[in-house]
Amino acid sequence: MHQLRLFVFIFLSCSPIISFAVSVKGYVFVDKNANGIRDKNESGVKDVMISDQVTIVTTNADGFYQFESTHNLGYVFISQPNGFIVKGLFWKRIPKGQSEFTGDFPLSIAPTLSKVTFIHASDTHISESSVDRIQKLREKADSLKPAFILISGDLIKDALRVSEKEATSLYELYLAEINKFSFPVYSIPGNHELFGIERHSSLVNSTHPLYGKEMYRHYLGPDYYSFNYGGIHFVGINSVDYNDLWYYGFVDSLQLTWLKKDISIINKSTPVVTFNHIPFYSGGLSMWTYRDEEPGSTLISANGEKTFRHIVSNADAVMSILKNNSHTLALAGHYHASQQFTIEGVGQPTRFHQTAAIIGASQLGTTVLPSGFTLYTIEKGKIDNGKFILLK
Repeated sequence: MHQLRLFVFIFLSCSPIISFAVSVKGYVFVDKNANGIRDKNESGVKDVMISDQVTIVTTNADGFYQFESTHNLGYVFISQPNGFIVKGLFWKRIPKGQSEFTGDFPLSIAPTLSKVTFIHASDTHISESSVDRIQKLREKADSLKPAFILISGDLIKDALRVSEKEATSLYELYLAEINKFSFPVYSIPGNHELFGIERHSSLVNSTHPLYGKEMYRHYLGPDYYSFNYGGIHFVGINSVDYNDLWYYGFVDSLQLTWLKKDISIINKSTPVVTFNHIPFYSGGLSMWTYRDEEPGSTLISANGEKTFRHIVSNADAVMSILKNNSHTLALAGHYHASQQFTIEGVGQPTRFHQTAAIIGASQLGTTVLPSGFTLYTIEKGKIDNGKFILLK
């Protein structure tokens, strides 16, 4: 499918943002008859956050929202409000070239429960040869009946160093499998979702429309977003960026600006849970053997500094935005092992948890790191420390 292409090594990081104004509007409403259309007897829902990953607005008393989307990232999404469930996808694609777009978001009323559970899984690395692993996750999850599942990156085997044909087949396989879950699946990208950036192996040109982060966005929509459930504000963060050929942990400036807006709208007492692939901080990663060679070197030079690439190099910038809120839990993957620790600071201490890999057990020296996921319980607006569940 691909022809051999010449390529030049240049600095690459965030995808370019094209300024093109689109007038976006719509309604958020309770869809009583489940037909996906707002009928006359169906009321709007106010104060719901709507965003295009740059601008954030809230709905009025009639559930109406409207804004100018000037960056044309390609979609609009709803931050699911407490007490409701979004019916269908939480995001809608804005077709290229349109100057106006209407997107309504039908909701159903969430069941009233004294406590609910959710699953944090990661590193599914799906491929035809390993699809049974995500199927085992689904079977185990179905027996636990969680409200939803978070999958924090490295969803597919590899898009870094393969052709478009191979990468798209893996994305399509992942979509097919998560659509079989009986509850919502919230995904966030990992380093393996970056398409073609190891150009010496992928032979993909940097001008390809799906290059880098764009393939994830094409298949799975927003690569950072938020939603609410059980009195908790969940924020999915894309903690992976790239410098020329190599990925590293970093949250770009556009996303930081959006995060500041998102957090400013919620009540400061509302517990916040972040989930992303490369962790903000990690104790377990210190157990890895130091290596200079690529792929997977320990250090990388980016933005004029040499940094440890397997944690978020500007984690302090993220923490400074969250410090005045109740950032109770930071979830991540990448390490392929379960670990938990707390950093004491001003206000409520943040718990930093990483979960194991769904793809299978990993070997670290003579230590076997088992495969599994973590089940959390929300009760009275608080989240427990989770229970690790082995996946054989």
